[in-house]
Amino acid sequence: MSALIGLLLVIPLGAVALTLLVRHLVIQRFVSLSASAATLVISLIVLVNVDADGTALLNVGGWGPSIGITLVADRFAALMLSVSAAALLGVLAFAVGQRDNDQAFPAFHAVYQTLAAGVVLAFLTGDLFTLFVAFEVMLTASYVLITHRAGAQQVRATITYVVVGLVASGLFLVAISFLYAATGTVNLAGLADRLDTIDPALRAGLGWLLFMVFGIKAAIFPLFFWLPDSYPTAVTPVTAIFAGLLTKVGVYAIIRTQTLLFPGSEPSTPILVIAGLTMVIGVLGAIAQGDIKRILSFHIISQIGYMIMGLGFFTVAGVAAAIVFVVHQVVVKTVMFLVAGLVETASGTGRLKDVTGVLHRFPIIAFLFLPAAFSLAGLPPFSGFVGKLALIQAGFDAGRWIVVGVSLFASLLTLFSMTKIWSGAFWGTPTSNLVRTPARTTLIATGGLVALRSEPALLRTVTRIGRPGRGARDGAATSRTRA
Repeated sequence: MSALIGLLLVIPLGAVALTLLVRHLVIQRFVSLSASAATLVISLIVLVNVDADGTALLNVGGWGPSIGITLVADRFAALMLSVSAAALLGVLAFAVGQRDNDQAFPAFHAVYQTLAAGVVLAFLTGDLFTLFVAFEVMLTASYVLITHRAGAQQVRATITYVVVGLVASGLFLVAISFLYAATGTVNLAGLADRLDTIDPALRAGLGWLLFMVFGIKAAIFPLFFWLPDSYPTAVTPVTAIFAGLLTKVGVYAIIRTQTLLFPGSEPSTPILVIAGLTMVIGVLGAIAQGDIKRILSFHIISQIGYMIMGLGFFTVAGVAAAIVFVVHQVVVKTVMFLVAGLVETASGTGRLKDVTGVLHRFPIIAFLFLPAAFSLAGLPPFSGFVGKLALIQAGFDAGRWIVVGVSLFASLLTLFSMTKIWSGAFWGTPTSNLVRTPARTTLIATGGLVALRSEPALLRTVTRIGRPGRGARDGAATSRTRA
């Protein structure tokens, strides 16, 4: 199992080297697709084994956790790895189908696999400094990808993205320095043991500092201002993988650190207030937009609020519901942006005032849109309903009626914004600009992600994550091994 954990990092890094050395585009595509497929297969094997046998670890180079890098695969990490690997493979297939992405940018596959390696490392790392390195790997790759085929106006919009990323990285280093000064370690298991021994006020301050750092990366209120202007400027595959993964890695880091290092026994009112504001302001921003990608970009922000709400309850049910919702959003957000790209391919624009009648001219695009839109709005029987119902139940159990009401109100507005896209772009008489048929590969890649229906397996896995008996044993074993 340790060898498989190592392969999850070696495969994308090896693909980076090969695609840089080999300039033949067909070979680059083959290497990149094979690497992504292999990562998905190994991630699923790791998930199955971790689910059956408990947490698996790898001490890189044989060095102990106190001075070396420890990679840890528990159920949460393995679940996120598997879903993320599926999204990475689907988006890569979409990009290859569009052809002009890697044809115009010979290093596309190398940069894409670098991003994949950063995502894998972020999920597997057992210490905060390696998590910082993982974020920097992802951000460096994202800086390159987001400016790919960008004009002067788009480059100006991405400057904010770059600056905010650098600020967040600087704050992360400051937080790591403070934590090391206070405890003498940056290992997560060691921090979990030693943070209980420091001054409670200092501990609370460190917790909020980390929450702010990861909150910037997750785009929570009021730290989301960078996202709506930067994500829509990139090409469709880049925007899709950013929407599906990057902010979710930030949420993963929030859930991981808050539950492990700063666990609460009662619901956190400040976190729930932030969650409610994130939901409402994000969805109101979406309603005000007239471009499909900008609408969906604001929905990224709004849906992050639901994940933070589940964390804010600080109950097993709340955290489990948040995990369900995170996994659901990885797939749904990726699909939504790929569908937006298909509309742009067919019509040359994503502005609702300039395109109508996609349903009549290209019904397959409409059929790909509907399941993802219903899931985003939380309608049964789609995965979004499962996640939101779990969050609502956790909120009722915690006695937090107000934030539950806010989440229901945001869901209604989400449904309204989905009908806005449907009535604007898909309904009505086809416009004359609907002339270009999307490539078959892009439709198959999008359809594959739409068909990803893992709710039963997902619920079983998350139930085991939150099961008091076995979860406690896994956590104790992980803590002892990491320390």
